[in-house]
Amino acid sequence: MRKKEERQSRILNLISENSIQTQEELVETLEKSGFKVTQATISRDIRELKLTKITTSADTQKYIALKNNSNSPINPSIQNNISTKVIRVFKAGFLTIDVAHNILVIKTLPGMGQAVASAIDTFNYTDIVGTIAGDDTIFCAIKDISKATFIVDQFNKILKT
Repeated sequence: MRKKEERQSRILNLISENSIQTQEELVETLEKSGFKVTQATISRDIRELKLTKITTSADTQKYIALKNNSNSPINPSIQNNISTKVIRVFKAGFLTIDVAHNILVIKTLPGMGQAVASAIDTFNYTDIVGTIAGDDTIFCAIKDISKATFIVDQFNKILKT
């Protein structure tokens, strides 16, 4: 995987797990994760990932990935159009998927489990109860066994785009 995709994947993971308020804070957090970056690079990444700031309940701001309305195959029921970068992270890290009753076991490239799980969470499927990610494996709990195949089909549609 290219360095840029790895960095952007890590950015998505960091903003989903932390309340990052400034570009400087994002630079520091990335550097602690092993990525040497400049403010200009982060500014470009923020624009490409379509990140924006929102006000939190604690009256602070934090970065999030934008979701726009359109007819995306990701979640037809609420018609989310996820950033193409989020989809790229999902596709870049995804390797295989197996169904075990109402649990999907997703294998990813080493180090990509959390980023791919974050992308899955961003897809916002109502049938997904939650995801748990390790280094290269994700457990994705589905509400009902009958919906597991539907979610697998949706993931396959995304992978084919």
